[in-house]
Formats: sequence, C-alpha cells, structure tokens
Amino acid sequence: MIGNGSIRQDPVLAVATAWTLLGTALLFLVDSADARVNVFWAFQPALDALLAYSAWRVSRIAVGAIRRFWRMLAVAGSLFTLGDTVQALVSLWQPNQTSTVGGTIQSTCFALGLGLIVVAMLIHPHSGRSGRERVAFWLDSATVLVGGATVAWCFVIDPKDNPAGALAGAAVVLTSAFAAVKMILSGNAPMHRTAAIPMIMAAVVNAVGLFAAPGEDQNLPAYVYAIRFVPSLLIAMGPRFQEVIARFDETAFGTRRRKPYSLLPYGSIVLVFFTMTYILPKHDDAGRLWGSVGGLGVIVALVVARQLLAFHDNQRLIAQLREHEVRLRRQALFDDLTGLANRTHFREELGAALDTAEPGTVSLLLVDLDGFKAVNDTLGHAAGDLLLAGVAEKLRTSVRAGDMPARLGGDEFAVLLHDCDAQDAERTAQRILQSLTVPIPIDGAPILANASIGVACSEPGDDTRSLLHAADTAMYAAKHRGKGTYMCYDPTMLPAAS
Repeated sequence: MIGNGSIRQDPVLAVATAWTLLGTALLFLVDSADARVNVFWAFQPALDALLAYSAWRVSRIAVGAIRRFWRMLAVAGSLFTLGDTVQALVSLWQPNQTSTVGGTIQSTCFALGLGLIVVAMLIHPHSGRSGRERVAFWLDSATVLVGGATVAWCFVIDPKDNPAGALAGAAVVLTSAFAAVKMILSGNAPMHRTAAIPMIMAAVVNAVGLFAAPGEDQNLPAYVYAIRFVPSLLIAMGPRFQEVIARFDETAFGTRRRKPYSLLPYGSIVLVFFTMTYILPKHDDAGRLWGSVGGLGVIVALVVARQLLAFHDNQRLIAQLREHEVRLRRQALFDDLTGLANRTHFREELGAALDTAEPGTVSLLLVDLDGFKAVNDTLGHAAGDLLLAGVAEKLRTSVRAGDMPARLGGDEFAVLLHDCDAQDAERTAQRILQSLTVPIPIDGAPILANASIGVACSEPGDDTRSLLHAADTAMYAAKHRGKGTYMCYDPTMLPAAS
C-alpha cells in the first residue's frame, strides 16, 4: 500500500507522463508528416534516459542475478538514449523525414540494446526449476514466439516494400512476445508484478502500433505516431515503479509462486489458426499463406512435445505415488523392526483363512520368547532388537512359502499355516525350535533364543478370537511344562488367563 501510494505521488513519473502527453498532443497538432517525425524523435531521448537511469538505480538496490539483469537493462536504455538522440538531431537537420524507422546509428543502437535485453532475459536463472521444468518453459516460450512471428509475417512484415521496416517490426514483435512470456511463465521475473505490468503493456501497444499501419512507415496518420510513441513511457515506467517499490517492500525481488501449467501455447494455436483462416482465401499471397501454415505446423509440433513431456512427468508422478502407496501399505501392514506382518495384518489374514478354508486345514502357532527381558536388561534394548530380528529370520526359514509369520508385539510372534493339519503344524513347531538352537550373533557374542510355542488347529465354529485363545492357552501350557518346547491345544487345558 505504501509503495503504490508513493508511485502515484512520484514527481519523476508525473513529469514523464506530462512530457508524453505533450509530445502526443503535438503529434496531433502539427499538420505534416515531416513535423510529426521531428516531434516523434525529439521526445524519445528523455524517456529513454529515464529508463536507463531508473534501471541503474534499481541495480544498486538489487543483488546477484537480479542486479545483473537491471545493469544490462540500464546499458540497453543508454544505447536507446544515444541512438534516439542522434536520430532526433538527424531529423532536425535533414528535412522531409517521414518514417519512424531510424538511420544507421539509431538502428544499430536499437538492435544492440534489444539484443542485450534478450540476453539478460535468457541468462536470468530459473531458481527452483528442475531440468525438465526448464525444458517445458522453453517449449512454452518457443510456442508463443512462433505464434508472434507467424502473425507478424502475415500482417505486419512486408519485405518487398520496406526491408528495414520489416526487420525492425519483426524484432519488436518477437522481443515483445518474449518479454511477455518471460514475465508470465517464469514465475521468477526479476521485478515486482506492478513493475512488470507497464512493460508488458508496452509490448502490447508496440504490436498494436505495427498492426495499425502494416507494411507502412511513411506519411502515417497522427494516431499511428502516437501509438508508437507511448510504449517509450510504459517501458520507462517499469524500472521507476520497481525503484519506488523496492524502497518499501523487502520482497520486491522475491520469487513468486508460478502456475504449474500455462494456456498461452494453446492461445498461440488459436491465434495462428484464425490467421491462416484469414489468409487462406487470398490465393495471390502464397508467401503469407505458407508462412501461416508453417507457423501452425511448428506450433503444433512444439505443443505435442510439451504434452509428451507432461505425459512423462505424469507417469513419473504416478510411479512415485504408487511407491509411496506401497511404503504406506507396508508401514500399515508390516512390523518395522522385523519386516514380518504386524498384529492387524495377521488377524485380517487369519480371519480370511478361517472364513474360506475347511475346518482342520488352518493351523496357528503362537511363539513367545523365554527370558527376553533378561537380554534387554543385561545387553540393552539395541541387542534385544537384534535378537528379535534374528528370531524373525529363523521363522521365515522354518515355514513354507505360503505361510505367514508375524510379530504380534514385544517378544510375541505367530505363524499362520494354510492347508495344514495338526500333525504338520507340530512338525513346523519342531523345525522352529530346532532353528532356535543355533545361537544368534549379537555384537560378536552368540545369544541363544529360547521360545515356548502353542499349537492350535481350527475346529468347526472357530473364529479369529477363539483360535488365538486356543493357541495362547497351549503356549502357556508349554511354558509351565518347562519352556523351550511346544504344546498342542487340548480342550482339557486350563484357560490361559488362569
């Protein structure tokens, strides 16, 4: 708010606006093309000087790559000032000047300054962009530039009548288009949005000035001179706005959030399509027709390349989402320490097996380590974790591929055995106990893990809760029997709670 108020009260901008209004009024008051050209060139240098001075002032405030951009803009403004000053003097000394196209010095300074601005925009970094995002940006930019070139070729440029004017017109249109693309698409323009608006408007008015009298540069109406004169003020206003805003806004040069997509390339397709539709009935102008067809073809190719890049990005994002989904699912269903199924996943699989399998074909082993608390107390929790991981590995190697070992919590494990009767379940329990007789090395020391195992086989009417209770009862019976052994559930056993 402070910056905007200061802009409205800035005396330099007020003088520049008054200067432009005076020059515009004179363009309409004088009655000859020679006088209008004299006015046109006489009022340009002051605005060019304002551009150079303001850009230099901004460069002293900015830092890094942004300072470099504004320094290059200040040099470009100085070149414009030199060229337009020389041209103003030439117009006064040489009568009957009726063209807005400058002489050799002015054209050279203009071309150098314009090239410097393009280089400044090209080398300005795109912070926070990946290589793929930079390619997408340049594809979008190229699409808009080709659209501008095609429209210029069909409506503005007339090489047969005025080669110099055609060249200058092409430079202005293409550079203006590029400036607009840079400000809109990059999300990292080296200026505040308020400063960018008048510079983009200058590009638009420049294009309007060329369209107002396509292919002509002599004996123009007063309003055409005025339209081509006003952009000088708009371009100079941008740096001045930036200078004023930077005094009050610490984020004046900050990176702004950019949109993840742009509709400008599709706008270029529509614009060139209508251009071709307009040119098509004119059979006598094959050059412009083929220019529009070629431009449309190039734009379509660029947009297709952009879409292919977007499809590749989408596939990459989908793959990342799937990987993330797999990680989340694994975190939800498996134990982080051992990699075995967790309690929730195990109960779900056990319930599904009991619902679909015949009674007597689903067995359950409940494995509880003996003396695990002593390992934690004497060797530490890190050693206890290594012991649990070692036991988990022994369970994996002791069961079949279709069985499910799980860690229910603490030092309690379980194994779901599919298509397994009571005898096969006993043999599995024996293999597990046999594997546990081999010590597990922890920090170079062999640690023996003992376990008590309860075995339960499904009966008609069993559900998850009842089968777990049966295996739990058998496991406690094994502990009472002397630990390091297994017991099969028998209905005569005392409940585990006892």
